Formats: sequence, C-alpha cells, structure tokens
Amino acid sequence: MTTSNYATERETTEGKVFTVTGGDWDTVVSGTDPINDERIVVNMGPQHPSTHGVLRLILELEGETVREVRSVVGYLHTGIEKNLEYRNWVQGSTFVTRMDYLAPLFNETAYALAVEKLLGITDDVTERANTIRVLMMELNRISSHLVWLATTGMELGAISIMLYGFREREYILDIFETITGLRMNHAYVRPGGVAQDVPDDAIVKIRNFLTMMPKKLKEYEDLLSGQPIWTERTKNVAVLDVTGCIALGVTGPVLRSAGLAWDLRKTMPYCGYETYEFDVPTHPDGDVWGRYQVRLAEIRESLKLVEQAVDRLGKRGPVMVSDKKIAWPAQLAIGVDGMGNSLEHVAKIMGQSMESLIHHFKLVTEGFRVPPGQVYVGIEAPRGELGVHAISDGGTRPYRVHYREPSFVNLQALPAISEGGLIADVIAGGASLDPVMGGCDR
Repeated sequence: MTTSNYATERETTEGKVFTVTGGDWDTVVSGTDPINDERIVVNMGPQHPSTHGVLRLILELEGETVREVRSVVGYLHTGIEKNLEYRNWVQGSTFVTRMDYLAPLFNETAYALAVEKLLGITDDVTERANTIRVLMMELNRISSHLVWLATTGMELGAISIMLYGFREREYILDIFETITGLRMNHAYVRPGGVAQDVPDDAIVKIRNFLTMMPKKLKEYEDLLSGQPIWTERTKNVAVLDVTGCIALGVTGPVLRSAGLAWDLRKTMPYCGYETYEFDVPTHPDGDVWGRYQVRLAEIRESLKLVEQAVDRLGKRGPVMVSDKKIAWPAQLAIGVDGMGNSLEHVAKIMGQSMESLIHHFKLVTEGFRVPPGQVYVGIEAPRGELGVHAISDGGTRPYRVHYREPSFVNLQALPAISEGGLIADVIAGGASLDPVMGGCDR
C-alpha cells in the first residue's frame, strides 16, 4: 500500500479519505482579522440588469452596508478609436456613431466639428446644416433621457414607467428613420454638413411630437414624483456635491443637479446654440432626486429648442459645404435599390469631364486630405461633456482620434456616492449617473 507524503489517510465505510493539512492555510487563518469575518465580496455584473450594459462592480459588503466599490470596465470594448486610423475621414462617422449607442448623433456631431476645425471650414458650414444638427441632437437628448427614466424606474420597481419611456422614445426613433433611413447608428452628420435634408413628412411628425410630449411628461411626474417609494429611493440618496463633481471631472446632469449651471451649449456655444432661447436647469441637492428633476427639466428645454429649430427650416437651402473636394455625400436620392447617389448627379459627373469623374472616384474611395494639426472640440451630450481630440498628419485618414467620454469619466463617482450606503442604493446611485458602456469602453 502506498502512503501519501502530503495527506494522512484512513479507511471508512465510504472508502479511503485523505485529510489535507498545510502550514500556509493555518497561517492565513490565524492572521485573519475577526472583524472582517463578517465582510463578503460580491460581483454585481457584468451580466446584471442594473449595470446598464456590461459594467462589473466589485462590492465589499458588511451586512447590507457597502464598504468598498470598485468599477471594472472593458467588457464591451470595440476598438472604435483604433479602427478610425484605418478609414478615411468621412468613413469615421459610421464608426463613432456606434460608441454611445443612446446618443449616436452627438458622437457624429462632435467628430464632424473636430474634422471641420482641422480643415478650417467651421464657418463655411451652412446655417441649415447647423439647424438640422441642433434639431437632431435635441431630439436625441430627449430619447436618451427617456431611456434613462425608463430603465431607472424599472430598477427601482416602477415597471410602468419602463413601458412609457420606451413608447415615447419609439416615436423619436421613427422620426430619425424618416430623416436618416435608420433608427440608430445613423452616420447622418458628416464633415461639412449632414447627409441629406429633412423631408416634409418628418416635419409633420416632429410637430405632432411637440404637441404630444409635454402631456406625457406631466403623466410621468404624476406617476413618480408623489409616489412615496420613489421619493424614499431617490431623496438624499447617492449625494455628490459640486466640489466632489469638479474633483472627479463629473459633468452633465449630475453636475447640474449639484447646483452648477455648466452647460457647453451656453458656456462654449457651437452649431449656433447662442442664437436659441433656452435655460440650463439646476437643482441644489446633488442626489438621485435632483438628477431626476434636472433630466425632466432638460427634456422640456430640448422641446423648446426643437420647436425653434423646426421653425427655422421653412426656407430650404444647402445642407453641405459648397467645396466639392470635401462635400461627401454630394447628392443623395432614394432609388429603386434604396438610398444612393442621385442618378442625375452621376450622369452630370460622367458627362462633364474625365477629370470630374476621377475626382469623384478618388473622393469616394480615398477621401479628402486634412491639413496636419490637432484640435479638441467639446459638446454637451446627454451624459455630460463629450470631447474629441483629433490629430491629422496631413493624410486622408486620422492619425489619432480620442474621445473624452462622459460615461467613462462619470463612473469615477460611483465609489464616492455608494460607499457607506446600502447595497440597494448602489442601484439607484449607479443608475442616476446614466452610464452607457458602449461609450465608456469604445
């Protein structure tokens, strides 16, 4: 019979049993702090409905009290920023739109503004193109805030608001489909303008939405604001004051809910925002309730902006810069095979001269060249400051494009608003930051 050098053995009615011992384990046990015996470590996510995608939270709990929170990101990493280096400047629009998938038009606009700044054509973008950009972004802001309201309500037990929020968002996505051909990931905002003009039937849908949406907002408030469970779960929960927001780089509704009226549409205007009438909502308390109030108020302000933008679309005009060395797409039309270049435009190019045909071919396949340099452009996205740092080496493709993504930055606040509170409040606090992991990881 062989004898184990590592474990004693004995025969039992169930067979041979080995008893494993070891000095290392004894040392670990003897060195354990008895106070920490009551603490457990829990993984919340990455497959968890309340982590808004694939966010992993490592929670150290003492009973139901959270002692430590660590955020682990990267589960949705797509390599979009790196992929931009292998596509021409216009093709980049189809990549960046997929980052924060709840705010695709903001991703596209920030990228287009950065490319236009590198090209030196910011002032050449037509007034109509800028008006359409404002219109589309503000509709997108409303749809993004509706998703936040819907999902946060569901996580706190208000199932009805989940259905209502997505119902109204569906109407906005229908408008987007009418204008761009797609519900999401539009690649509609391009360097130099937008892909195509807003059709008349979209204007009708937008005006109907402007009539309907204020009534829906009143219904949301009637459903939630006076509801005792909702107020208990949101008031004085996950508090982050303005000092903490600034220290952590937190922007957007979370910062404004702490009392600071910082909004890039007002402080550093772009796309003609300085010509629109709107307010910047704030709230003094810096809690989940304050973030809820700010976002509802922002939806109302966005409705005001959408109405002003629609009123400016009465007189038609160009939606792309006049420089044919940059303007792509040049002209689009709906044909039997879907949307593509206008046949009249293609016939004109082919019948005009061999030189114009070659130029058109090079513009589509190779793209335009962008002068060497680097720029930073920031815009006010639904979650905060969305910044683009773009670098050109003078070629037809970006040398480097990096996004300052508010979801990534704002997640730094999660330990600050969660530690010392209850595990249930991690859900409410995390939701109130409104992180979208597609933008965080990109």
